[in-house]
Amino acid sequence: FIATKFHTMSSTDIRQVTDQDIEEACRYCFDVILSRFSKTPCPLPRFPNGQYPLFVTWDKADGRGNSKLRGCIGKLSPITLHDGIRKYAAVSAFEDHRFSPISSEEVPWLECSVTLLFDFEEAPTYLDWQVGKHGMIIDFADEAGAALSATYLPYVCSEQGWEKQECIDSLIRKAGYRGAISQRLRNSIRLTRYQGCKASVDFGTYRQHRVSERLWQAAWG
Repeated sequence: FIATKFHTMSSTDIRQVTDQDIEEACRYCFDVILSRFSKTPCPLPRFPNGQYPLFVTWDKADGRGNSKLRGCIGKLSPITLHDGIRKYAAVSAFEDHRFSPISSEEVPWLECSVTLLFDFEEAPTYLDWQVGKHGMIIDFADEAGAALSATYLPYVCSEQGWEKQECIDSLIRKAGYRGAISQRLRNSIRLTRYQGCKASVDFGTYRQHRVSERLWQAAWG
């Protein structure tokens, strides 16, 4: 993930964006990567603009009803929606260093999710958040005083089936901490919770939608 200084955004702001808008943002992510593969100009966005913290996630179906993460990168401070979706669609697909870049052969198996983030607030303790409702950012220091930070989006903990402390311990590891996780370390965490509005679109649904709109490009295959 890419973590930056976060900015407060209220649920009033997020209500200006509909579920259909976020679904169209997901479809636009496919436009972005297909244009990259075909070396053709990317179409213009067809959803409202505005400034939001956001993440783009790519998952790949395995053909057995399961999926695995192929990339997830975004920004915790507001970015212009058109620019942010265009940028992080590509960055999460091709530059998430946890994974190899997505190939054109994988596209039919992909699902894209876009999550817009809002209601950032510092929690009184590291456990003061709700599973399935809140994402969280943790900030803490290791024994040498090095600052460490990591975030999970609101749906991660519930999808993994974790209890709160399991989720926190996983985040500590994600931040790069390799020592023993003590209660003292957990208590030292500064946790910021936030909420998210998410939509997902798989490739088949995306392609069908673009064909019906007569927006599918022959160069895309």
